[in-house]
Amino acid sequence: MSPTNKVARLHYMANSFRMLTAGDHVVCAVTAQAIPLEELRYWSVVKQEPYVSAEASARAALAKG
Repeated sequence: MSPTNKVARLHYMANSFRMLTAGDHVVCAVTAQAIPLEELRYWSVVKQEPYVSAEASARAALAKG
């Protein structure tokens, strides 16, 4: 059972992620939208940040920094 309405802390790997702190969602690094863990499909291994969509992932990749 995962905590409800709690942000999870994850370690993002190439094909999966590992939960460091239990929670039921993460927050998109680009849009600040909550992403339920069961819907999480996009993230950056290098930046260690999640994205709500492929578009948000592309925007982050094109951004400087």
